[in-house]
This record gives sequence, structure tokens and C-alpha cells, in this order.
Amino acid sequence: MPKLIFENTGEEKELDEDSSIQEICEEAGVPFACTEGVCGTCVIEIVEGHEYLSEFTQEEKDFLGEQDRERLACQCKIRGGCVKIKY
Repeated sequence: MPKLIFENTGEEKELDEDSSIQEICEEAGVPFACTEGVCGTCVIEIVEGHEYLSEFTQEEKDFLGEQDRERLACQCKIRGGCVKIKY
């Protein structure tokens, strides 16, 4: 089962494969506004496991450009493995 780890708190959450990480991040204190990938309030840093997240959405590419350290939590799905994030 995929696991999301919050570096800020050490909290670990298990999620179903292909789950959106939005709700779990919101519960952990990541700020959200539009949830549509255009405002950028939910930018998170991927510390480990970026390969276990879904592909960049067009919204993320438009807002963040091409990179793998930052993602928009409202756009990510966890595919498997263990992903550590910082917000």
C-alpha cells in the first residue's frame, strides 16, 4: 500500500494506489485554495519518491515549469511506494 510521509511532522499516511493526495495533505495542514492547479497555494516539495507520483498535469507544467522537486498537491496521485514531502 502506498505511503505518504510528511517530513515536517514525521506523520505517515497509507493511501490506496492511484489515490489523490489532496485530502491527506489538507488534513496535515497544506494550504489549499482553488484545487484546480492555478493558484499555487498547495505547492509541496518532493523529498523522496517522486517516481511514485502521477505524471505532471498540464496545470502543473503551466504553473511550475518542468521540474521534479515541486508539485501541486491538488494535482498529484500516488501510484505506489513511499513518497516523502515537505510543505
